[in-house]
Amino acid sequence: MFLGRAKELKILGEQLNSDGKTAVLIYGKRRVGKSTLIAEASKKFNGCVISYMCAQSSLEGNLTLLSKTISIVLDIPEVRFMSLQDVFDYLSKQRGQFLFVIDEYQYLKQAGKKNEIDSYMQIIIDKLPKNVKLILCGSYVTVMKELLEEENPLFGRFTEIMHIEAFDYYDAALFYPSADLKRKCENYAVFGGSPYVLSNIDSSMSIRDNIIKYLLPETSILRTYIENVILKEIQKSYDIRIFQLIGNGQKKYADLTSGLGGQDKGLLAKQLNHLIKMEAIEKLAPINKLNDKKKQFYVISDNLMRFYFTYIFGYDAAIKMLGEAAYYEGYISKSIDEFIQRRFEGIVLQYFKRKARSFEIRDVLNIGSYWYDLPEEQKNGQFDVVLQRKEGYDIFECKFYDHEMDMEECKKEEEQVNNIKELAGIRLGFVNLYGFSFYNEQYELITGSDLYS
Repeated sequence: MFLGRAKELKILGEQLNSDGKTAVLIYGKRRVGKSTLIAEASKKFNGCVISYMCAQSSLEGNLTLLSKTISIVLDIPEVRFMSLQDVFDYLSKQRGQFLFVIDEYQYLKQAGKKNEIDSYMQIIIDKLPKNVKLILCGSYVTVMKELLEEENPLFGRFTEIMHIEAFDYYDAALFYPSADLKRKCENYAVFGGSPYVLSNIDSSMSIRDNIIKYLLPETSILRTYIENVILKEIQKSYDIRIFQLIGNGQKKYADLTSGLGGQDKGLLAKQLNHLIKMEAIEKLAPINKLNDKKKQFYVISDNLMRFYFTYIFGYDAAIKMLGEAAYYEGYISKSIDEFIQRRFEGIVLQYFKRKARSFEIRDVLNIGSYWYDLPEEQKNGQFDVVLQRKEGYDIFECKFYDHEMDMEECKKEEEQVNNIKELAGIRLGFVNLYGFSFYNEQYELITGSDLYS
């Protein structure tokens, strides 16, 4: 079953059914649904679809495999193409329309010298036959992004560029439509938005049982996916302790330097920049201190990875000794609510971003967190969900309560906000999963039902 991606499916469908040249670049992290999107869009393509998955081999090895693929798809005696250009020359002489998909293009690209394969592909796209439409797809984000750089031969050659990302909280819930509000938040907080991951959990089981069955065992499907797919690329070049240090928190550069032994010499900065390009981590800053480097911090991008490095990485011996169920009770159960609460704040941020992009809310300059300092009281703190407007800030306090929030609780929160003198022109709102026991026009009140409506 194909879920979500309505906008992407429409764009790709228009490309595949256009009368002009079509050369599409699709990239994104592993298992976010790139190939599934292509397969769904190609169902309405009026022609023959040739899909080739590149191998970690030489150019010659890939040409051999590609030749076999084309022979099988076209049901012809086995042919041997000596170059990529030969493939397109051959297809140009055939009857009918062809969609040629080159998946995991980074392996083909890396089979040649720097930009060598890209140069071949540039010539092919510039002379693309009228009866052939081309899609290049890849999951090594840093390698695929090189195709967008000005010095790359393929710069400016694509008719459409699609960056496929994991589902946000709203689209992720399409995988478990009958789940209640709390469970939808729990699923996203722990398992994130990868379609592959979401299709491998069981929403008829509790979040506890899903973790015990699919994440904690050494050979479980999701732990195997993390350790043998996601981490493999990272561990080749980067210090994995960076992720362990960030875990479920927000770590500043100085924290990471100290945690790694204190001797930096610029290596950490390079690794962090590369990991950002890989979309493995993010560098954020409060919206009121965007240019203050001391306030910048790093977080792990994916919720599943946050959970893994908070609760699983480095604890193999304890899991094996105690068993998965006992380990969950001893190491996870006491803090899992706090973990989900932090991710709930991320869900609320995504909610407002969706509203802003659809113009349901307007005049918003930025969305993020707000950090404040009270030197006289020797206090500091932050608001995690803030909308910045020209006239001030909309501050939203987020609560993952299992009960309705009452007026007294909201008044206490308001008193704390009013004590921060640097804030002017603010509007205060509240988000609570199970809503409120009152109605008051003074506050903007958002419930869990609103988040998923």
